Amino acid sequence: MVFDRRESAAYLAGLLAKEAARAFQARAKQSGFAPGQLPVLLELWSCDGLTQRQLLDRLDIEQATMANTLSRMERDGLITRSPHPADKRAQLVHLSERGRAMRADALAAAEHAEAELFKGFRRFERELLLEYMRMMITNVARDTRA
Repeated sequence: MVFDRRESAAYLAGLLAKEAARAFQARAKQSGFAPGQLPVLLELWSCDGLTQRQLLDRLDIEQATMANTLSRMERDGLITRSPHPADKRAQLVHLSERGRAMRADALAAAEHAEAELFKGFRRFERELLLEYMRMMITNVARDTRA
């Protein structure tokens, strides 16, 4: 049997991720943020003043990636950092005025990207695909942690 990448879920998932990221990146840039910053923004819009450790735990990303993301966000004026009052090793991450003000535009960019992905899908197809994707992520995560 010959491997056919067009029949490979892993290949298609990678291609989908690349194309979706490319489309979202154009929208995000217009709104003043990078796509990788959206998860941090979402957490801070939900609960401002988290520590880097809390963000790491909530987003399940690598420490180095988080540190770089926060540095870029601070440089771009989206967040500020201040010393934690009870833990001298920690800093609190707060949204700047600019970070708070971009919420509506950023969410609209994310919603537009989602709508583009699911163009032509019926509601149940969308829900079913999302459920299958979550199952596949669980399967892969289970295999990589074993």
